[in-house]
Amino acid sequence: MREVILDTETTGLDFSAGDQIIEVGCVELINHIPTGNNLQFYCATNKTISLEAKKVHGLTNEFLSKHETFKEQSQKL
Repeated sequence: MREVILDTETTGLDFSAGDQIIEVGCVELINHIPTGNNLQFYCATNKTISLEAKKVHGLTNEFLSKHETFKEQSQKL
């Protein structure tokens, strides 16, 4: 059985307030065993990361400013 585990980090938990994805991570498993096929990237955003979210993932807007946006990253895949 093939599975892909997906994890994201965001600027906060309120999509209606404009919170955005800032990190994507995926791991492929075959019969529950990692295949080594992984995907991970960070995303720049103009949305300020909430203090609560920052406490969870530790990412900062300064760090993310060195990366492309989610839209730019996803268009490459």
